[in-house]
Amino acid sequence: MSIWWSLHLRREAASVPLARRFLLGTMETAGVDPDISFDLSVALSEACANAVEHGGDRSGLAEHGDRGTGRAPADSGQYRVTAYLDGEKCRIEVADSGPGFPARRALRPAAHTEHAEHVERAQHPEPVGAQPTFAPYIPCVAESGRGLDLIEQLADHVQFGNRPGRGAVVSFDKVLKWREGALLMV
Repeated sequence: MSIWWSLHLRREAASVPLARRFLLGTMETAGVDPDISFDLSVALSEACANAVEHGGDRSGLAEHGDRGTGRAPADSGQYRVTAYLDGEKCRIEVADSGPGFPARRALRPAAHTEHAEHVERAQHPEPVGAQPTFAPYIPCVAESGRGLDLIEQLADHVQFGNRPGRGAVVSFDKVLKWREGALLMV
């Protein structure tokens, strides 16, 4: 047995806890381990918060909206959350209609890359005298900018992508652990 659902939500702050509770309820009913459920719900909250904040172009509404009424196109005021739970893993996708990720973020390697970065540096050292390249630094006291990094830490595999002309997509998955007697357990 597997569970699949998709929500189309307004880009409003109230939609974030709604999506989180929906996911938590699904996982609890299915019998997913509470620690895994918690990690995925926090990652989903971060992805949804990004879609709410960055997922559409609020400027120029009349230009792109309903002939000068000041309303956004139907697509730009919404985002979509899709979740797939099966016996092995949960995969979540959050898609919006915003400008998408900058090229550097879209191409950045996925979760848990700290070790991989060290291996990469050891295998391909920079030429002598070359200026080292660093990922952008976000101070610990910054009020924003840490959500995507948090998703990378909580999930097993993460992808950041752009749908040309249609927005950004964050998809992530995590291997599931089950409570005794769970409905979907392999």
